[in-house]
Amino acid sequence: MAKNLLIVESPAKSKTLKKFLGKDFDILATIGHIKDLPKSKLGVDTDNGFSIQYETIKGKTKVLKELKDTAKKSKMIYLAPDPDREGEAIAWHVARELKAIDDEKIVRVTFNEITKNAVLSALENTRHIDVNLVNAQQARRVLDRLVGYKVSPFLWKTIAYGLSAGRVQSVALRIICEREKEIADFVIEEYWELEAELADKQNAHFRAKLTKIDGDKPKIENQDGADKIASDVRKQTFVVESIKKSERKRKPSPPFITSTLQQEAARYFYFTPKKTMMVAQQLYEGIELGDEGATGLITYMRTDSTRIAESALASVREFIDQNFGGEYLPPKAVRYASKKGSQDAHEAIRPTYLELPPEKIKKHLTKDQLKLYTLIWNRFVASQMSPAVYDTTAVDINAGKYTFHAAAQALRFDGFLRVYQEAKENGNGNGNGNGENGLVDFIPDVKEGDKLKLVEIYPSQHFTKPPARYTQASLVKMLEAEGIGRPSTYATIVSTLLDRKYVENKERRLYATDLGQTVNKILVESFPQIFSVQFTAHMEDDLDQIETGKVDWVDVIKEFYGPFDKRLGKLSSMQKEIKESLTEATQDVCENCGSPMVIKWGRNGRFLACSAYPECKTTKPLNGADEVVTTDEKCDKCGLPMVIKNGRFGKFLACSGYPNCKNTKALSTGVKCPKDGCSGDIVEKRSKKGKSFFGCSNYPKCDFVAWYKPVNKACPQCGSPYMFEKVSQKRGPYLACPACKHKIYQENQ
Repeated sequence: MAKNLLIVESPAKSKTLKKFLGKDFDILATIGHIKDLPKSKLGVDTDNGFSIQYETIKGKTKVLKELKDTAKKSKMIYLAPDPDREGEAIAWHVARELKAIDDEKIVRVTFNEITKNAVLSALENTRHIDVNLVNAQQARRVLDRLVGYKVSPFLWKTIAYGLSAGRVQSVALRIICEREKEIADFVIEEYWELEAELADKQNAHFRAKLTKIDGDKPKIENQDGADKIASDVRKQTFVVESIKKSERKRKPSPPFITSTLQQEAARYFYFTPKKTMMVAQQLYEGIELGDEGATGLITYMRTDSTRIAESALASVREFIDQNFGGEYLPPKAVRYASKKGSQDAHEAIRPTYLELPPEKIKKHLTKDQLKLYTLIWNRFVASQMSPAVYDTTAVDINAGKYTFHAAAQALRFDGFLRVYQEAKENGNGNGNGNGENGLVDFIPDVKEGDKLKLVEIYPSQHFTKPPARYTQASLVKMLEAEGIGRPSTYATIVSTLLDRKYVENKERRLYATDLGQTVNKILVESFPQIFSVQFTAHMEDDLDQIETGKVDWVDVIKEFYGPFDKRLGKLSSMQKEIKESLTEATQDVCENCGSPMVIKWGRNGRFLACSAYPECKTTKPLNGADEVVTTDEKCDKCGLPMVIKNGRFGKFLACSGYPNCKNTKALSTGVKCPKDGCSGDIVEKRSKKGKSFFGCSNYPKCDFVAWYKPVNKACPQCGSPYMFEKVSQKRGPYLACPACKHKIYQENQ
């Protein structure tokens, strides 16, 4: 008797599906795509309606033969690749390969979760292949191919052979590089804050922060200003001006979508987006649970919708009521609005079986599977629980023209926090939520008009901080917010940038490499519109319009390709000029012909080359860590000249007699330590986090420290023996006296 044939993407699903379908079904897997554009050529006819030349992917011929042979003797053929654009395209390609078979026998089925009910329901509700979904996938693939195959050779000719450009990845690189520029351009500014330690009539102590002076936000720029205010505050009488007590409700977050799952897994477990999706795929396709057999534990993990099936809502509400009590169950199911532009094709990511909590099946899961499953489970359950409730107290205290403020909150009812707490960026949970900025641990039971005793004033020095570099999680959040990419592409975008070495991951932050910044510079200057956030987001919207059948995919490609091809043609005559713009002059001289050496780009990175090329072809490796500069200073141990080297914490002096003499010294700024009785020099140092500062060479005996570089120039106003180098955003570099604050701008130096 003929069997039915179910064709899926991944062989990992087969065991789970076989459990539901039994002996009446053969289950075969395509193992991903079976057809794609050729690797060796463009594969898109730009002169004839962008017709596509598909080829069988290397290694898939045997897979195709097995599919065809089995299909010929099958009663019905169910195409069940993943329920998204890529899955629809796979189903379409398979159907075309099986075209000799009766079309009535070939149907498309999709399921959002691999459970018996979902799979059997899908088999009863078959449909035709959605051509609009296929066209959206084809349009994305063609756009990516046109950009990759047209722009990559441009990079080869202007920077180095072997580089590549991606339509969406290059925009993500631009976002990272622009953050690098923000950090480099950021001017650190000093500011001070004041806290008062106060006591009530019962001598209960608490702290309050200075928030207003004469009704305005205080701006305290230096220690002198802070000391003057502190001195004046000490003369004032402290009186409780107002007390505000209220209730604050904190609602749970929605169940996970792809982007939020990637972000939270990164914060909690330091998973990369790629790893998160790999583990989620395993949970979705099925885990062997002993006697239970292969079981799909979560719904489909590529989604941008927070929608939950009615049956799942009913189940989770029953679970909450039975396990936590009625006070943890809201009167109605909580429904979350999906963000604008979401496809809403699939549910949010949730567990498929509430009767399989993490602790019950943990022995069957790997460590990573258990972590992610627990995260998904807890977030889903918490999303349908009651809000947490806090009692909040805010006190304003008057001290003459000064206003001090203290705020505290106490958790009255934990609600959803009993199950789930969002992680902070550093990967730790935020406790019971009492640690928000500006909150103190305790405020005594004071009343309006109460006088308070000032115990002490605490001035504290701070410095403004530049924006933080992106983590993989925060980059995904940024891409989602800007409409760049879709749930199926976030992980690939990040991993591609890392694989190409355009970006490196250091201390869990994304740093643009020299290569990445150079590629970005060329792409942005050469294709300012195509590699912009706005244009890329617009293209994503166009792809969504294709998916819904509102626009024709060929029209979208035409609209893109015309200006793109015209720009490429114009740039072809400028390639030599662009390449020369990347050449950097140096003070080195060619040892063979005496011409200046310059820094150029090659396939292995930057290198030194003779500027007389091609007459002189001398080249040398460029290795910043090994570059040395000779100085006039002598080694105090062996008498040989000291040289300047680059190390992990910046530049330093080292004996040129290394390794026979390993003497090293910090690099002096040429300014003597200003502290009385100290004979040390002010040297540049770098913290463990890479931040430069300046301190005394006699540390720890002398604790002088400064954030700004001191220069050996006396202040013309007060005679201070040194001044600080600073930068104004409006007027550029200037010198500032540390004593009298006199400023000398560059134009007056």
